[in-house]
Amino acid sequence: MKVIKFGGSSLASAEQLKKVLNIIKSDPERRIVVVSAPGKRSGSDTKVTDLLIQYAEAYLAGKDYTAIQQQIIDRYQSMADELGLHSAMNDVRDGLQELAKMDKNSPERVLDAFKASGENNNALIVAEFLAKNGLPAVYVNPREAGIIVSDVPGNAQILPDSYEKIYQLTERDGVLVIPGFFGYTENGDICTFSRGGSDISGAIVAAGVKAELYENFTDVDAIFSAHPGLVKNPKAITELTFREMRELSYAGFNVLHDEALIPAFHADIPVVIKNTNNPEAPGTRISSARTIGKETVSGIAGDSGFLSIYLSKYLMNREVGFGRKVLRILEDMHLKYEHMPSGIDDISIILREDQFTDEIEQTLIRRLKEELHLDEIKIKHDLAMVAIVGEGMKNSIGVAAKATRALADNQINIEMINQGSSEVSIMFSLENGQEKRAIRALYDAFFN
Repeated sequence: MKVIKFGGSSLASAEQLKKVLNIIKSDPERRIVVVSAPGKRSGSDTKVTDLLIQYAEAYLAGKDYTAIQQQIIDRYQSMADELGLHSAMNDVRDGLQELAKMDKNSPERVLDAFKASGENNNALIVAEFLAKNGLPAVYVNPREAGIIVSDVPGNAQILPDSYEKIYQLTERDGVLVIPGFFGYTENGDICTFSRGGSDISGAIVAAGVKAELYENFTDVDAIFSAHPGLVKNPKAITELTFREMRELSYAGFNVLHDEALIPAFHADIPVVIKNTNNPEAPGTRISSARTIGKETVSGIAGDSGFLSIYLSKYLMNREVGFGRKVLRILEDMHLKYEHMPSGIDDISIILREDQFTDEIEQTLIRRLKEELHLDEIKIKHDLAMVAIVGEGMKNSIGVAAKATRALADNQINIEMINQGSSEVSIMFSLENGQEKRAIRALYDAFFN
């Protein structure tokens, strides 16, 4: 059995759904299909999920939502009309109208229900379309499938006990079409995963049914060693390990949601990224281990929106529990840190800047000063992180030297270097605005 997931661009129009039909028909082992909400049909189009967020915000604010509601209905109606579907469209229309009758006392739950309807409606459409064209396909609601999640709207996590229920899907016949992106709490409330969470749903189902393979169909032939918008004709990557893909996703690759690898990794199920528009292309295979060739670096990625906090205290290394105190303050303030390189008398903490307001920043600085009795504290905003990633780096000499020389030759100043103990990645902290030049410089050094 294979679990196959289609992204929003693969399901954006009737024409795309016809490609999906042919892909599923071409392999009888593709028995479980996880779908996203319709994506953009063109560069100027709007994703259905974004329309649903606008719909929810208008409803919660007491504004007129009829125009945006009709716009969403029309998106599904245009596909249904072109494909000759009728039954599912009635449920889609009724469901979208019923959303505007929800209790507004819990805005987060309202927003999750509105967002989840994008995937749910698309699953109804896809199931009817497949059945009409010769496949024994049925829609399966996530609650029926056993996708029970934590009660955290917008950032749900699968509950471990769910996998036993999900495995029962293997006893069912035909092609099962499951909406991605959301599950149900133990109390029966809808909760979505973080944005892009249909990838997570696909991996959860694949792990639950112990699939042979999890195929994730998107709109690119493969994962590339650098972003094609930054580097001309970057090298396609044929194989990656889970660890490499996780590092690249974290550092800025957005082909696959970084949390989507966790269920597949724990269940040791290979993941293949393929192109709906070119299904014959081999794609990129992600698994626990791969053959390491002569290349040292597999990919280069970057992201912006970080800040650093520099802490200095003489004889810090002799103070028992200093690191624990730092982490406790961050935990108390619900702040997640990304990196924490240190010396004998100093520590730098790298955090995502979007967690901060002026008030949070001032409170954090005050607590760090008062509770740690620091000699010096400095905060620097507007940082970017660029990573080089590759399993081959562990057995190669001079990788860091090659990278730093490439950055120096391009007059790019390095704020910080951090190499994890796994030796699979090296992170460079730079000023915002330099990450694109840095990626090009590093690509030239390692691939050209």
